[in-house]
Amino acid sequence: MSEIKNLKPECIWRNFYALTQVPRPSGHREKVQQFLLDFAKNIGVEAFQDEAGNIVMRKPATPGMENRKTTILQAHMDMVPQKEKDSTHNFETDPIEIYIDGDWVKAKGTTLGADDGLGVAAIMAVMEAKDLKHGPVEALITADEETGMYGANDLPAGELEGEILLNLDTEEEGELIIGSAGGVDITATMDYQEADSDKEDAAVRVTIKGLKGGHSGLEIGVGRGNANKMLVRIIREAIADDDAQLASWHGGNMRNAIPREAEAVLTLPKENVDDLKELVADYRETFNDEYKGIEDEIEVIVEEVELPSKVVPQEIQDNLVDAIYAAHNGVWRYIPSIPNIVETSSNLAIVDIEGGKAAVKILARSSSETKKDELATSLESCFSMAGMKVEFSGAYGGWDPNTDSELIKRMRKIYNDLFGNEPKVQVVHAGLECSIILSKYPGLDICSFGPTLLSPHTPSERAHWPSTSKFWALLTKTLEEIPEK
Repeated sequence: MSEIKNLKPECIWRNFYALTQVPRPSGHREKVQQFLLDFAKNIGVEAFQDEAGNIVMRKPATPGMENRKTTILQAHMDMVPQKEKDSTHNFETDPIEIYIDGDWVKAKGTTLGADDGLGVAAIMAVMEAKDLKHGPVEALITADEETGMYGANDLPAGELEGEILLNLDTEEEGELIIGSAGGVDITATMDYQEADSDKEDAAVRVTIKGLKGGHSGLEIGVGRGNANKMLVRIIREAIADDDAQLASWHGGNMRNAIPREAEAVLTLPKENVDDLKELVADYRETFNDEYKGIEDEIEVIVEEVELPSKVVPQEIQDNLVDAIYAAHNGVWRYIPSIPNIVETSSNLAIVDIEGGKAAVKILARSSSETKKDELATSLESCFSMAGMKVEFSGAYGGWDPNTDSELIKRMRKIYNDLFGNEPKVQVVHAGLECSIILSKYPGLDICSFGPTLLSPHTPSERAHWPSTSKFWALLTKTLEEIPEK
C-alpha cells in the first residue's frame, strides 16, 4: 500500500488499491456493491443500488457551475477472474496482490482488475474531491459487464439525468473512442451416452499452455494462439493415425478471453503411445514456429495418466472434433474503409467435454449488424451439422460513431491544449456499454477514454501508471469545461 500511495495521481491509486482489496469477479458483486455504497455514505454523496445491481451516485455542481449540463461518469464494477495454473488465489474471497514493476502496476499470478477498476477509482476520486470544478455529476457503475453487460442491459429507463456520458473503460491513453463493436454469445451443447473404454488401452493427457491469451476483442487481431484451436489439430490427427478416443476436453474459461490453456485426455492402444508422443513433440515445434514473434515459449505436454472408464462414442467424437476444427476463430473481416481496424471476429473461448455432456462457447463481435448475423449463422450451421443444439444469448448492438459530436470536438481541443498533440479518435473492436446505454438514452453525447492497460483479461494484465496522470488531467479539465445547458 505504501508503494501504491506514492504513485500519481494519489487520489486514483489510493482508491484503486482499496478496490483491489474487495473481491469482485463477474457474477459475485455483493461485496463491491456494499463497498461502493459505504464509500458514498462516508463522503456524503447521494447513492443507491438500482434493480439491475448498478450503483448510481450523484454529486451537485461546485458553486457557480450549476448551469452546466449534467455529466455521467460510467465504469463497471466487475473484473475478469483469470489466474496462472499454479495460483491458489480465490477470486471470491481473496484480495488482489498488486505490486509495482517500473512503470507498470501488476498482480501476482492473477488479473489485476484495472479493467475497469481504474475507471471506478477515477469516479471515486471525482466524487470525494473538494478542489475540482464541475457541473452536476452522476456516476453509473454497472454490474457484470464482463459476462453479458447485464447491468447496462437492465438499466432502468429514466434513472439517469445526464446529457453527456464519459465512459472510463478503454485501454490506451491518447485515444478518444467514438464507436465500438456489438456482440453475441453462441453456445453449442450436446448430451451423449458415454461408451466404455477398452481396458487394454493406455491413456494420456495432452496439455497446451504458456499462451499469452488476451482480450478477445482488442487483441483478436494480433494473431495470438487459441489453445482450443491448437489442441483440436493434435486430437484430430491422433484419432486418425493412432486410433485414439477422446475421453475429456477442457479449455478456456471466459468468453471474452482468448483461451491460454487447454487439455484433453485420450485413450489409445498401448503400442501407439510412443507415436502419439512424437506427434505432440512435432506439434510443439510447429506451434512455436508458427507463432514465432507473437507468442513466447508454447508448452505442449503429453503425460500418461490413469485409464478413464468412459470415453466419447466414436461417431459423436468425430462430429465434435470436426465441428471444433471447422469453426471460425479470429478475425472474420476488417472494416473496409479502415483496413487496420477489425470489424468482425469470433473467439472459440470454451470447450468442455466430459461425463456425457459437451459444450462449446463462443463470443462473436462486429461493428456491422449484418456481418455479426452472418458470422453467428455460420457458427450455428457448423455446430448444428454436428448434432449440437445452438443458442444465441446476450446480444448487444454496436455503438455507431457520431463524427459530429460536440463533446469530441471539445475534448480534442482540451487534449491538444494540455499535451501539445492531437489525440487519436478511434472505433474499437470491443464491447462497450455505451451502445446499450445510448439505446436507452438516445440523446447522450458520449466519449470513452482511459489510461493505458496491456493484456487485460489475462494474468499478465498491467496498468501503465504514468499514463493515469494524463488520463486524470483530461477527465478533470473536461468536467471543468462541460458546456452550459
